[in-house]
Amino acid sequence: MVTGTGLVERAAALAQLGRRRARDAEEQRRLTPDVVARMLEAGFARHFVPAAQGGVEGTFAEFGAAVAAVAEGCAATAWCASVASSLARVAACLPADGRAQVWAEGPDAFVVGSLSPLGKATPAPGGWRVSGSWAYISGVDYSDWAVVCAMLPGDGGARLFALPRTEYAIKDTWTGSGMRGTGSNTVIVDDVFVPEARSISRQSLFDGRPADSSAACHAVPIQAVNGLSCAPAALGAARGALALWTADTAQRLARGAGRPGVPGPARSTYEAVLTRSAGEIDAAMLLLERAAAVADRGVRITQEETARNVRDYALATEHLVNAVNRMFATAGTSGHTTESPLQRAWRDVNSIATHIALTFDPASALFASRSFAP
Repeated sequence: MVTGTGLVERAAALAQLGRRRARDAEEQRRLTPDVVARMLEAGFARHFVPAAQGGVEGTFAEFGAAVAAVAEGCAATAWCASVASSLARVAACLPADGRAQVWAEGPDAFVVGSLSPLGKATPAPGGWRVSGSWAYISGVDYSDWAVVCAMLPGDGGARLFALPRTEYAIKDTWTGSGMRGTGSNTVIVDDVFVPEARSISRQSLFDGRPADSSAACHAVPIQAVNGLSCAPAALGAARGALALWTADTAQRLARGAGRPGVPGPARSTYEAVLTRSAGEIDAAMLLLERAAAVADRGVRITQEETARNVRDYALATEHLVNAVNRMFATAGTSGHTTESPLQRAWRDVNSIATHIALTFDPASALFASRSFAP
């Protein structure tokens, strides 16, 4: 049982609202305003915010469980809730003055962003001048701040920069077939000055070295938790799909499906699909719960545990994709209609699985590099 701030309990109400608004979100290609407001009220934005700025410096275990709970109703809502928490954790690594600016109006500022070094930054007196464009920024239409990553000249490496909403433009570019409600549009920054206090080396985030925080949740290398910002949404969506598929299949069996002589799969086929898919979803849950428990150790996490976490995120996601695809293959024509929430869960889980943090080959390379090390 996950305990903590009550985020999981509040997530249940958000899941219900997200489920009711899911079709509107898909049609508009972004969440509806009432869902975003409920998401912030639930406490996702403040979950990893420093206590000095009114946040709760929460745990990864509670975060993952809450995101999964929301995704049982709407994966797009859960994804944006995860972004609100995860990017706030990134911003929490800024120097103290920068953190004070980001949360000057309270701990529920909606921070979005990208860690991909797609921009350019040049030194300027007191800070940097930043330009660039970053695609696939989920929830950006409702954002208060964006954290973006840009390369410095020469061998200067990559830095992260926090910008208020007035200093970046948004281009409507999101047309994904899955996760349609996330509003993952493009951020554009055109020669904006960013003071030094609102910038930090990207390597510091990768190493788990925040500028001015001793909180355990801020001192975790990003690689150890990056998949945890993605996989719980797939877990919740798969759980939701299992509930939908099971209820629908029970009705079909009651009407005579699966009996000898009736066209279609035998009852034993449905039983095997249920048992194997439910088991894979549970296995994925256990892998993610262990990864979260490791992440909650903060600076005490080892390189071997980081590699295992990365492996487990990818492996858990494979289990979830297999489970959802298996159910969808036996859902019948009704499960494939645009009226069916099952097809949305199928699209969403398969879309989530394409995220770089969840792909198996890089995960296996990292895990093997630690296991085969002399």
